[in-house]
Amino acid sequence: MKPFLRSLFVTLVVLSSNANTLAEDITEGARLPLEELRHFTQVFDQVRQAYVEDVDDKALLEMSIIGLLSSLDPHSAYLDKDAYGDLQEHTSGEFGGLGIEVAMEGGFIKVISPIDDTPAKRAGIQSGDLIIKLGDQLVQGMSLNEAIDIMRGPKGSTLTLTVARENVDGPLEIDIVRDIIKVHSVRSKFLEPGFGYVRIAQFQEHTGREFREALNDLLKKDSDLKGVVLDLRNNPGGLLHASIDVTDAVLDGGMVVYTEGRLPSSNNSFHATPGDVLKGLPIVVLINEGSASAAEIVAGAMQDHSRALLLGTDSFGKGSVQTVIPLGDGRGIKLTTARYFTPNKRSIQAEGIKPDIVVEPAEIKLLKSHKQIKEANLSGHLSNNTNSKVHTENSATLEDNQLYEALNLLKGFDILSKQNQKL
Repeated sequence: MKPFLRSLFVTLVVLSSNANTLAEDITEGARLPLEELRHFTQVFDQVRQAYVEDVDDKALLEMSIIGLLSSLDPHSAYLDKDAYGDLQEHTSGEFGGLGIEVAMEGGFIKVISPIDDTPAKRAGIQSGDLIIKLGDQLVQGMSLNEAIDIMRGPKGSTLTLTVARENVDGPLEIDIVRDIIKVHSVRSKFLEPGFGYVRIAQFQEHTGREFREALNDLLKKDSDLKGVVLDLRNNPGGLLHASIDVTDAVLDGGMVVYTEGRLPSSNNSFHATPGDVLKGLPIVVLINEGSASAAEIVAGAMQDHSRALLLGTDSFGKGSVQTVIPLGDGRGIKLTTARYFTPNKRSIQAEGIKPDIVVEPAEIKLLKSHKQIKEANLSGHLSNNTNSKVHTENSATLEDNQLYEALNLLKGFDILSKQNQKL
């Protein structure tokens, strides 16, 4: 064995031995198999000597790490200095790029969801799209990090994505102009007097606090608040503690989520503290196939505790925990270390959260009613002596049929509540 490879072999064996300190239950049989290590060093030697182009030894070792992690699952990855820095920017809410959350699937890049108010969203990228080309380069064979590197670029530059979309014949070419992505985590408004709306686009460092502030602002502006729609559609997730903080705001105690992994440090349960900002007011949570990870934690906890009614379509099904492990020198790895479970012991992984009421996205068209004769049209009809108020229908949400149905549900809850108070 050549000196360099012997040194590499010894280093790997030492690393294997030191790995025993990571957990008390690692046994002698868990050490790296020597025969496979010999195979690795043989392949490494052949590549560095016979590959058509000269490749630096450090680059080959880094490629080995990338291949090791990318072969595990779609979410484990090696983070070089740029990727490690981008991850930190991403959780802070400002980063450069197109504004797409992606994962690997079958050798292609799958869109988990476009992020609100980003170039990708405005260009028409949809959850579930498979990106097959980035510019002139085929995606198949790329690592996730390589694809992300191509999607990044200076503000104002254009990248053409070729995507395959379900129920669409042939690939679509979509031009997207890169921009600085500034994600506004929480937005709120009134749909109608008494009915609030809160949109969480992504779970970031301060999302829990911003969510509480949004709810308190709605209560302050309308003391007769009757209910709230929480929109988690196309929310790709984010930080675990942010999802717990959001659930804690409207859950009066109880488990939010628990995790299970191989290491003792991966087995944890998280609970809400007593106190509900909305004091039991009805909540309708909107989810769809773009709702993932932290968004599914919130939806699953509220469903299990019967705190909210879920409406929409099945969520994405990302029920795994990724731990970012620094390696030094500005690099790190993102490693899947556990699975999420809802309070009722439901695994989210590859299953997702099923809504209580399934409402597929659709276009609503108001039909013009035929001019029919009513009592008020009859000559000499009796007048109505009561003071009636003119009701104007808020048609703004008709463009979003799922939101429209959520608002109607809240109105129904309010009517039933008033009727029950009379009994």
